[in-house]
This record gives sequence, C-alpha cells and structure tokens, in this order.
Amino acid sequence: MSKHLDNFIMMNPDDNCVTALKDISKGSKIQIRESSININQNISLGHKIALKDIRKGDLVKKYGHSIGIATEDINKGDWIHTHNLTSQYLKEVLKI
Repeated sequence: MSKHLDNFIMMNPDDNCVTALKDISKGSKIQIRESSININQNISLGHKIALKDIRKGDLVKKYGHSIGIATEDINKGDWIHTHNLTSQYLKEVLKI
C-alpha cells in the first residue's frame, strides 16, 4: 500500500523515509502523517527523505523493510543516500 502525494511517495506506513517524485528544494515543506516536515537539503528526483530522526546504527526502512543502516545521525527532513546509509547486507552478511 503506497501513499502518493504530488512530490513524494511513501511505499509502506512503517517506512521512516519517503521517495521524492520530483526535485524538492531546501527549505520546502512536505505534509505527511498530520505533520509538516522541513526539507534540510536539496533532494533530487528518486532520492529519499527522512520522516523522523534516525540515529547512527538504526535501520532505514522503505517498502516496509530495511534498506540499510544509518552511518551517521540523520535528521527529520534530511536527504538519505550513500553518504549516510550503508547496506545492511554488506554489514551483517558479508561483515564488511
């Protein structure tokens, strides 16, 4: 079950991130779950935005499943990408 609004899509209600459906400028706001989220960096089409504060070592969830582990603290409204996310598979299965 996905939730689609004009500028982002949420794949599962358990997700702690959404995916941008268009470029979203720093300082913009998105409305989800009865709260407004300030966008902290420019977010490109297809990239992820944190819906809540995610601490270093926490799982990042998309599609209702973990897509990786935060490598640093990620604030609500931050861009999530390879600079602050690592593969859970690489860390837990391959021990890299």
